[in-house]
Amino acid sequence: MSKYDLKKVFYPKSFEVLRKGKYTKQLFVKDLTAGLIVGIVALPLAIAFGIASGVSPQQGLITAIVAGFVISFLGGSNVQIGGPTGAFIVIVSGILADKGIVGLMIATCIAGVFLIVMGLLKFGDVIKFMPYPIIVGFTSGIAIMIFSTQIKDFFGLTAMDGSRLNVPSEFIDKWICYFETITTANPWATAVAIFTVVIGIFWQKVTKVVPGSLVALIVCSVISVVLKHYNIHIDTIGNVYPELSGGAALPKPEMPAINLRAFRELLTPAFTIAMLGAIESLLSAMVADGVTGKKHNSNTELIGQGIANVVSPIFGGIPATGAITRTMTNINNGGKTPVSGMIHSVFLLLIYLFLMPLASNIPFACLAGVLVVIAYNMFQIRVVKGLMKNPKSDVIVFFVTFLLTVLFDLTIAIEVGILIAGILFIKRVMETSNIKVIENEFMRTEDPESDAIMEKLNKDIEIYEIDGPFFFGIANKFEQVSSELKARKPKVRIIRMRKVPFIDSTGLQNLSTLCMKSRKEKIQVVLSGVTEEVYGVLEHSGFADKLGKEFIFDHISKALKKAEEIASNSEPKR
Repeated sequence: MSKYDLKKVFYPKSFEVLRKGKYTKQLFVKDLTAGLIVGIVALPLAIAFGIASGVSPQQGLITAIVAGFVISFLGGSNVQIGGPTGAFIVIVSGILADKGIVGLMIATCIAGVFLIVMGLLKFGDVIKFMPYPIIVGFTSGIAIMIFSTQIKDFFGLTAMDGSRLNVPSEFIDKWICYFETITTANPWATAVAIFTVVIGIFWQKVTKVVPGSLVALIVCSVISVVLKHYNIHIDTIGNVYPELSGGAALPKPEMPAINLRAFRELLTPAFTIAMLGAIESLLSAMVADGVTGKKHNSNTELIGQGIANVVSPIFGGIPATGAITRTMTNINNGGKTPVSGMIHSVFLLLIYLFLMPLASNIPFACLAGVLVVIAYNMFQIRVVKGLMKNPKSDVIVFFVTFLLTVLFDLTIAIEVGILIAGILFIKRVMETSNIKVIENEFMRTEDPESDAIMEKLNKDIEIYEIDGPFFFGIANKFEQVSSELKARKPKVRIIRMRKVPFIDSTGLQNLSTLCMKSRKEKIQVVLSGVTEEVYGVLEHSGFADKLGKEFIFDHISKALKKAEEIASNSEPKR
């Protein structure tokens, strides 16, 4: 067994870059430029994600500052940018509604610990291979949920008495509420939202340096001031968060009190946060690898994400993960090392300390427009259309995950998605694993060794070949094969296992049952091609002693020699 090497599991890219002594002035200039541009892109997104999640705009920014810095400093990618993302909006707002802000802080801390443990146990290489239809189902479902949460602010809907509208959390109830209050729509708010969407879609044709969302925020803030001057009302951040007018100060760090009861109640949502964060961050890192040609460390990335999610709520932040849009912005603007991500966080900190009062003029309709564009990009309609051409099983998996995300709960969707992923894995292994009997009609093959074996084969020797892992998924195939050969009564049954990488307890039990039945029929079982790993399992379980170690061989030629020796006698030796 190989020794556990912590350095291979957790060695942040920032340590690697700075330790080599190769960090030059030219690299810093590139990272500085990229970091400032990413900070500009992150500003409206952090505010929008914070408010959409049900917390304050300050908390959205704090998450981008604290978690974003830690993810870059301790993560396993050179260019990953972390912070709050749209994927967390649904789960965060759900926890807030059910458990309050303290519950959210505790759940985020627990999720961070989960991520750290996943990284230490080297789960990073496994999680990033989540089946594609499940990932598309998650992201498409989340996109629809984000869109549905923004309808109120997009159209400026209010309660029938003119007060701020409280929208139900359930998807169907939410839309019923929208249809019941559609007559309260504010045309000015709607116009601002539509303007933001248009800017968000078409501004990149003007320039990609300054993001359209930032342009929309600035223009719409000016519009809100002008409308206010003419006594035309649209909801702004300052209406709901009047404390912003006095500026923002850094919150004091405070660790949420985690007790056994809170741990039990928040275990499931914390697991959802952890899995969602792991999937999104590793997907973002893989996309970045494809563009830059570099390679990230999945396990280090998970540990870095975990530490960030433990630290973020201590300062009042919410869950964070790697963000594909900001990461790609970093790459496209010349970011080369984790320093660019740290600079982006420092830049946001300066904005938080000195410019937050200006945010009070941002209309909610503008933020809704920003999030509608994000939801549209998340849905990736071309990807969904392409998926519809895949095998039916993939299409079914997509729709199941999508509908569970939208109509029920993201937690249920994650759990069922993981279950489906496991079932699909077992199914595909079963499809590629096989048990067959080598018979005379297969005498001529392209393998000279097999031809030589078949020439020596006689009616008293029967050879089974297991092709693939011998686990519970294919264990019953032995019975199926045996039932087809009841008429045959050989003296020796060779089980060829050269293509068996592992065997589980169900496979062992099935093999033991076969040996018992064979012994009652006076048929001797001989194993061939047994690898060291499989032999270790057979020996540890006691099966090797029950069968007899003299009947277990590492090569078919040895097994055939033993089989011919047994077949030449009238009775088996054991």
